[in-house]
Amino acid sequence: MKKILLGLLIMGLANPIFSQKPEQLSEVTVYATNYKYLTNVSSEEVASIPVKELEEMVANYDLKSSDFYQDEYDEYVISFYIPEGKILAAYDKDGKLLRTAEKFENVNLPRVVKESIALRFPGWTVTKDMYLVTYFDKSGAEKKYKLKLANGNKTIRVKMNEKGEYL
Repeated sequence: MKKILLGLLIMGLANPIFSQKPEQLSEVTVYATNYKYLTNVSSEEVASIPVKELEEMVANYDLKSSDFYQDEYDEYVISFYIPEGKILAAYDKDGKLLRTAEKFENVNLPRVVKESIALRFPGWTVTKDMYLVTYFDKSGAEKKYKLKLANGNKTIRVKMNEKGEYL
């Protein structure tokens, strides 16, 4: 009797496995809408972890699921803030990032910028820095650093690009 019950149990469990028919699923394409922005604003050296995190938030922002999205507007301007800086981003009605204006203070300067300052201004130290990024979908990103240097009681202000070139 035990063998019969055990046999029925095994056949009862095995039968549903064979009854499933494979179903062809439709093809799904996944792509990042704002990948172009991230590739333009990223650099070899990370300016700062909060900067990178905020830029990723801007790239991954889902406009269509936001509370204020309405299909009738062609452009939306969204502000993103953290204590170290802010990003003002413009999206089209499909959620594609059109342009940004970014401003961050007291970030980690790239090695190229630090070396350029040390060569041209030996003995000077950076007391304040500002990292500015402007991104346009058509032309890419432009990155600048505004620096305040001090040497004793003397101070000067300089502007540089991401390659360490003075502007």
